[in-house]
Amino acid sequence: MAIITVFDIIGGTQAQYEQVTEKLSGGQGGVRSLSDFPEPGLISHAAGPSPHGWFVVDVWESEQAFQRFGEKLAPLLREAGVPDTEPQVYQATNVVTS
Repeated sequence: MAIITVFDIIGGTQAQYEQVTEKLSGGQGGVRSLSDFPEPGLISHAAGPSPHGWFVVDVWESEQAFQRFGEKLAPLLREAGVPDTEPQVYQATNVVTS
């Protein structure tokens, strides 16, 4: 079952986000398509500034796919100095894609 993950990173910055996505894409200029992510199973990704930091919302095919991705993401977040943030995880009841 698909899940929605929400990272509300208080104190996070666009520069940190870009540093992490540059490494996730293997130095290919960040994530611009789903194929840029190092783990299969991502359905959608959105990120942007919030009033108090940085906000990321993903939809994953399963919690297992997200957990595999998280194993690759966690060290990159630490390396970029991103404040520790536990994502909120929700079951998706409807996912619409183009």
